[in-house]
Amino acid sequence: MEVEPDLEQEQVPEGSRRPATPWITIVWNDPVNLMSYVTYVFQKHFGYSKKKAEKLMMEVHEDGRSVVSSGSREEMERDVQAMHEYGLWATLQKQE
Repeated sequence: MEVEPDLEQEQVPEGSRRPATPWITIVWNDPVNLMSYVTYVFQKHFGYSKKKAEKLMMEVHEDGRSVVSSGSREEMERDVQAMHEYGLWATLQKQE
C-alpha cells in the first residue's frame, strides 16, 4: 500500500495570526444617575443578575469606573452607544 505524502500546508509566520485583542466597555461615575438606575441598566442591557449588576455599580460608585463588558471592537461600540442612550458615561478601549 502506497502512503500518500502530506499535502503541502501554507506556512504562516509565527505571530502573524494573533487572536484579536479584546476590547472593553468602561462605565464611569457621574454625579447625575442614581445607583439604583445604574443597576437597572446593567440588568436590562447586559442581562446581569441583580447581584452582579450591583457589584459593577458599586465599582463605578467607589472606584469611579467599572469594566462592564468585553469582546470585539464592534460589540463594545454597540455597548458604549447603548450606555449613552441610557444616559451613562461610557468609553471603550483595548484590554490591557
